[in-house]
Amino acid sequence: MTPSSGSNLKYEFDKDLKSFNTLRLPGCARQFARFNSLSELIFLLHDARRQQLKVKVLGGGSNVLMPPRVEGLVLQSGMAGVTLLRQDQDSVWLKVDAGKKWHDWVLESLEYGHGIENLALIPGTVGASPIQNIGAYGVEVADVIDSVQGICLSSLQLVTLSNHDCRFGYRDSVFKRELNGDFIVTSVTFRLQKQFQPNVSYGPLASWAEQLPGFTAQQLIQQVCDIRSSKLPDPNEIANAGSFFKNPVVSAGQAAELKQRFNSMPGYPQQDGSMKLAAGWLIEQAGWKGKASGNITMHAQQALVLTTNGHATLDDVEGAYKAVQEDVSGKFGVTLEPEPQLF
Repeated sequence: MTPSSGSNLKYEFDKDLKSFNTLRLPGCARQFARFNSLSELIFLLHDARRQQLKVKVLGGGSNVLMPPRVEGLVLQSGMAGVTLLRQDQDSVWLKVDAGKKWHDWVLESLEYGHGIENLALIPGTVGASPIQNIGAYGVEVADVIDSVQGICLSSLQLVTLSNHDCRFGYRDSVFKRELNGDFIVTSVTFRLQKQFQPNVSYGPLASWAEQLPGFTAQQLIQQVCDIRSSKLPDPNEIANAGSFFKNPVVSAGQAAELKQRFNSMPGYPQQDGSMKLAAGWLIEQAGWKGKASGNITMHAQQALVLTTNGHATLDDVEGAYKAVQEDVSGKFGVTLEPEPQLF
């Protein structure tokens, strides 16, 4: 079925979504379509409104919990272009389409500037990066986002949000709050620095940098990839969604009380005086590192990673992660919050 003449748009019905999410949870979409231009997206949104279908957008599927059935229209962007907008003496601004794979963009970014080398090998798409405010090894994508462009579903208007408008927080943004379910990211504008000023504050990177003075941006990306590969399983080989829980932030008082009880507990002071704890350490201490529960296993190398054997259901995942939450809360009085969102 082709929605409009002269278009390559096609609706697929009862689309199997198991291969579209990295936890490989079974799911089926009532309708599915890919778009390759803004005009195609706008057509699809108007058509969905005419059919009274709810719209959901699927990126790389690396941060979603797939339900068995998705009623409505599931859209996926096929747009992956990069446009140089402007530059000055220090910076360069680039508009990147939402459908571009994130790691591909990290590699390509070196042609223009610097700032996202530490975010190499994170799965997913450019369009998903601001929603989650992805981060790793001392860098968050909010550090380099100038603005986010997209369409509000309620108004079908094209909107540009500044970095400030996005209200970025730790693995958080306005897209997960006020605009949750009402905004489709179509492109992200990044501001990269022309001069390579690496952030090697993360322990293993700092040790590596000391041994390799004068390293290049390409070498930094390779080292980040090596570190990630040593800690996190490849979702193409073992079904997982990366770090499953956010690192919890507790008050200074609670952190001090926990430190008295657990001397070896790692903690990372925050600017407001609170303390960020290592969720992986809490999960390991609660006895879940490498522990299996039916079709679910908390990874043996990194307890923060929930993996499946490819046969798990959403109920299996929810049952396992709630058991982890319960055990961590019982031992430490700390509540872990999942990173993946129900699709």
